[in-house]
Amino acid sequence: MTDDDLRAAARKNLKSRNDFKVMLAIFAVISVFLIAIWFFSSGGVGYFWPAWPLLAFSIAAVFGGLDAYGVTRRHITESDVDAEIARMTRRSGSGGTPTA
Repeated sequence: MTDDDLRAAARKNLKSRNDFKVMLAIFAVISVFLIAIWFFSSGGVGYFWPAWPLLAFSIAAVFGGLDAYGVTRRHITESDVDAEIARMTRRSGSGGTPTA
């Protein structure tokens, strides 16, 4: 990777991590808002319906965090591209232009 490629990858990583932090802040604000609606409309008793949107937000946060910091963060190298082209060429059996 050239210096420009590394800088672009670093910018992309930083943007992804910043976007994740913004998503968590929005998640916290909406969670408090939903719980407040539930509390003031039911007196804090009864069915806790905010659990469902909180569950969905939590699942989204886990996958967002994995993308920003974790397992799904992998850089594609030129050797990965060359290997994929070779695989596509072998599959087509033509030895010519790879097909999708």
